[in-house]
Amino acid sequence: MTDLVAYVVAITCVLVAGFAGWHTIRRLPFGNPLFYAVGVLEVVLIALLVGGSIALASTSRDVDGVLFVSYLVTLVVIPPAAVLWGIAEKSRWGTGVVVIAMLTVAVLSVRLLGIWEGTYV
Repeated sequence: MTDLVAYVVAITCVLVAGFAGWHTIRRLPFGNPLFYAVGVLEVVLIALLVGGSIALASTSRDVDGVLFVSYLVTLVVIPPAAVLWGIAEKSRWGTGVVVIAMLTVAVLSVRLLGIWEGTYV
């Protein structure tokens, strides 16, 4: 887990959150472009889960493995849950849920870096 990976994931999440925020402000329903944007992010998060698990298995760092893996899994679970909620909620707040979820994933990815580096316990 490197700084670059964590911040690229966080920036990607913020971009998707901005796109969803634009949908919310314009009162647009949850549509295919937003679905595809979250889908691309989900692929990145799955790659982070696999890469982070491999890095954890091969490191000699003092990392809390259970906490680290639980953050990785949480990062992967939040976007699909937000998409399901966004599709089910027909008002503008369906996309608002996606905004909050993507910002949450951005914060969790930075927190994950702190766990990896041992600065957060």
